[in-house]
Amino acid sequence: MADHAPSARPGPVLTQEAFLADREHFFASFTHFAIAGTGFLIVLLVLMAVFLV
Repeated sequence: MADHAPSARPGPVLTQEAFLADREHFFASFTHFAIAGTGFLIVLLVLMAVFLV
């Protein structure tokens, strides 16, 4: 067996348009997660207020 570390393979070269599209997709996904999480917490707090008071 060869005693060497596996070499790092360079990733695909991204164009500026592909990079911006990837950033926009990430931002849209993160925004959706943040809004859904906030909505869930609001519903949870309202339900706690209704059932625990």
